[in-house]
Amino acid sequence: MKILILNGPNLNMLGQREPAVYGRETLEEIMGRLASEASRLGVEMICEQSNAEGALVRMVQDAVVEGMAGIILNPAAYTHTSIALRDAIKGSGLPCVEVHLSNTHAREVFRHKSLTAGVCIGQIQGFGGYGYVLALQGLYEYLKARPS
Repeated sequence: MKILILNGPNLNMLGQREPAVYGRETLEEIMGRLASEASRLGVEMICEQSNAEGALVRMVQDAVVEGMAGIILNPAAYTHTSIALRDAIKGSGLPCVEVHLSNTHAREVFRHKSLTAGVCIGQIQGFGGYGYVLALQGLYEYLKARPS
């Protein structure tokens, strides 16, 4: 089982950027913890990050061709703006879990609406980097329960 872990804009700056909001953990540290959980579950994970909307769309499209079973997505700021990313997720037909480090509903009003959540099987937010582990566990259980 292969899962794409897709991270959007500015997540490459984790650990430095607004630590009061996003924590001090780097993206590499979060992905390292996630890799341990993926290994425990017997899941192969492919991790990608881009600041470019078009690159994220292409990675979602490529996930189908590359035989991914599902996607864990932190669309970051594109959560609130990207119809293109929403359409790519929906068009892929792959189950997707949206993840956010912070609780977007406890932040600025413009962050309260997610354009991508409606085409995802679930959303996890507010648990910092551990949210990725929760997303992987949820997606794994969802995929196991699906009829072949």
